[in-house]
Amino acid sequence: MVDQTARQRARRTALDAQARMRARRAEQERRRDALGVEVITALAERDAVVSVCEARAGAALVKLTEREGLNLTEAVEWCGGAELLTVREAARLRQLSQPAAVIAPVRGTRTTSADATTEGARDAGAGDGGSGGDRAAR
Repeated sequence: MVDQTARQRARRTALDAQARMRARRAEQERRRDALGVEVITALAERDAVVSVCEARAGAALVKLTEREGLNLTEAVEWCGGAELLTVREAARLRQLSQPAAVIAPVRGTRTTSADATTEGARDAGAGDGGSGGDRAAR
């Protein structure tokens, strides 16, 4: 009988310890979940602010290039030069501020395989002899 009582006490002690550990882990998981949500929320807020600021910068670059007649390199110089803004970044910002319908692909660039197929068909009929001669030269 002594052995059974000792065994029951030991089992109860072990089960109580395991329950405390599970409770600590559950609390730790709740804290981690909340912190993860806080990180993602802060990043989403940052991205929203950055998008607004980039759109404003792009709109100003559009005005510099279209209304003021500057090319993009000159506009970058007016913004403090390449140390602060590269021409590539300026082009990206300017493009962000344009409505999607206004942005047209530049001839010679391909954004999708469908563009390449369409352009290839158009070029083949343009009287340049087609592309068969190109393949033979390779």
